[in-house]
Amino acid sequence: MNHPQHVIALDGGVLRRFDGESDLPEFFAVIEESLEHLRPWMPWVAEHSRAKTAEFLAGRAELWAIGREFTYAIVRDGAIVGTCSLFRRDDTPAEAREIGYWLHPAATGHGLVTRAARALAVEAFRLPGVECVEIVHDPANRASGAVPARLGFTEHRRRPAEALAPSETGEELVWRLTREQSLAWEQSERASTG
Repeated sequence: MNHPQHVIALDGGVLRRFDGESDLPEFFAVIEESLEHLRPWMPWVAEHSRAKTAEFLAGRAELWAIGREFTYAIVRDGAIVGTCSLFRRDDTPAEAREIGYWLHPAATGHGLVTRAARALAVEAFRLPGVECVEIVHDPANRASGAVPARLGFTEHRRRPAEALAPSETGEELVWRLTREQSLAWEQSERASTG
């Protein structure tokens, strides 16, 4: 079974696999500092606790091993500032993977999540059978929507969704990047950097 790289260098940061229990104190602190920033869009914030964070981290290794979810710490200047994941939900088509992300509010606005999502899209297309990558967010969450728009994803569809977080509208916007679009994006990027 193919898996993504464990560590991925980004311009201005690094994606690295979580290291279970040893990441707990720092990751928990980052979440604590980000709660008000995340609360409008992330339903899990309502049940946030040190125990839930420990449970989340403890489950990452098994999900990685079975190829269901590849979750990375986003690291800048040696400190965890958020997460980015490549995963497949029960209702995700077999040939698709989804990318999810969030950042500490102090780390936003520097393109870090855009570079992280781009790196995970590249990793996704290295996995056997993956033909497209999706980013799903509430249409009202414009910051999340800016990422796929910058990366050449196209709006694929809107679908009803249960509003579980305070600012959610009851709808999800699904962006999609196909393998062909990704190759065209890479060629365009290479041409522009000469």
